[in-house]
This record gives sequence, structure tokens and C-alpha cells, in this order.
Amino acid sequence: MTDLLASPEELAGALDATGYLADDGLATAGFLALRMGRPLFCEGEPGTGKTSLALALATALGRPLVRLQCHEGIDAAQALYEWDFPRQLLHLRALEAAEGGRLDVETAERSLYTERFLLARPLLQALVSAPCVLLIDEIDRADDEFEAFLLQLLDEHAVTIPEYGEVRAEQPPLVVLTSNRTREVHDALKRRCLYHWLEHPDLPQEVAILRRRIPEVGELLARQIAEAVHRLREMDLLKPPGVAESLDWARALLALQRDELDAASAARTLGAVLKYSEDLDRVRAKLDALFA
Repeated sequence: MTDLLASPEELAGALDATGYLADDGLATAGFLALRMGRPLFCEGEPGTGKTSLALALATALGRPLVRLQCHEGIDAAQALYEWDFPRQLLHLRALEAAEGGRLDVETAERSLYTERFLLARPLLQALVSAPCVLLIDEIDRADDEFEAFLLQLLDEHAVTIPEYGEVRAEQPPLVVLTSNRTREVHDALKRRCLYHWLEHPDLPQEVAILRRRIPEVGELLARQIAEAVHRLREMDLLKPPGVAESLDWARALLALQRDELDAASAARTLGAVLKYSEDLDRVRAKLDALFA
């Protein structure tokens, strides 16, 4: 599929077929990542479509998606591999029984560190199952040491397992890294990537996303939701709503069989779009003005 995409416009069309609307800048960044074989580092506010981009790319390209969700304290064992210790122990006991209790230590040790006992976590899985799309989600939640660990993989599409050796992808995965910018990611990682900052969509684009992703939403309701969400983003909220919340709000209103959004229906469904009690209180106090 990659070879058939001759331009950013063709990639945008392939993404559109999955329900993801990419603007020119994002389509160009994605196309260059594919053509140049470089990781794509996507940064922006939560809810701007960073994770959804990786899902859409996997669908558009016909590749499997391998996802690594980063979190505080994540390490190589969780991200790359670990050894299946219980099976290794059973293997040793079986060898000992077969040899009448006389084991050659060096031979037994070599037999333990083989592919048979290697448990592939997302990063290793992406290397051995390429071509695929590897999503390293919310890298800003991980620590500096984990960033440094990723550098060989981003540079060489390979990792080194001390007991096993080097594992290198026959065809490099398309790597998409995302960050909500809760902290600055180091330059060493950014230098290895193409970079794109994702903004919240403008009003016409958000209406188009709502109509594209939820076809049963009428033009009027889609526009009312988009306008309301844009007003909410201009307020001093702890967590301004993203596109995911716009979609949830539309689904909530449809579940209540509403085809218009007003102050009364908004008050009943704010929990679909706001996630902090302080934000709910602040918005409820201004609902009449918000929908005047």
C-alpha cells in the first residue's frame, strides 16, 4: 500500500476512507514519514487526534497496529521482552531427568535463552512482525532512561538482547510517537523523528469530523456541538474538551433522541464532554450565556 501512495493528497484520501480527516500539514508529515522511513513525533493537547492518527494509518495502510502505552516507571522488560521463567525452570527439570541428573551447565544455559522462551512485548513484537505501525503512546509519561533506551530502535530498527543477540526488523515499522507535552521530550529523541504539532480542529473541520464519524448526526446538531465545544475551549477549564469528547457528546445526545443542543440538553449531558467537577460547576454557571 505504501508504494501506491504517491503524494500527501493520496494519503489524506486513504485516511479519509477510514474516517480520519487530516489537514495538509498532517498528511504531508505522515507521507514523509512513510517515504523517508522516519518516526513521526506527534505532539499536542489531549484529544487532538494523535492516537487516532496511528490507528487510522494502520487501517489505511493495511498493516497491523502494535501499541505501547507508556506510563511512569515503564522499563525495557515491559516494553521489549522478558524470559518465560516458569517454562525455563520446567525445561531444566526435564533436561535433568533425561540426563539422569547429570547436566552440562553450559549446554543447559544455552538452551534456556532461545526464541522458545522469549516473550515478545510490544517493541520486539513490532520488529518481528514488520511491516506494521508501531504506536508509542504518551512518551511524555515515561522517564529519561526509557527515552534513551528507545534511541537504538529509532535509529536502527533493531534492539540488542544480552542473552540472545540482536533482533533487526526486515522491514522497518512505521513508528508514531505521541506526547501531550506534560514534560519536554529530550532533543536526542526528537532529532530522530519528523515532528508535527496537532491543533484542535477549526469549526468547519470539527463539524466535518462529527458528520464523518457519526453519520446519523444532522448538520444542525453537528454545528451546535462544534460551536459549543469551541466556546468551552476558550474558557479557563482544567481539561478543555477534545475531539473525542465532541464525539461522545454527539452520541449522548443521539441516545436521548435529541436533534438540537440547547442549555437544557447540555446540562443533562455535560458529563460526556467535561471530566472535572470544577469544570462542570464553572460551565453550569454560564450555560445560559453559552447557548444564548
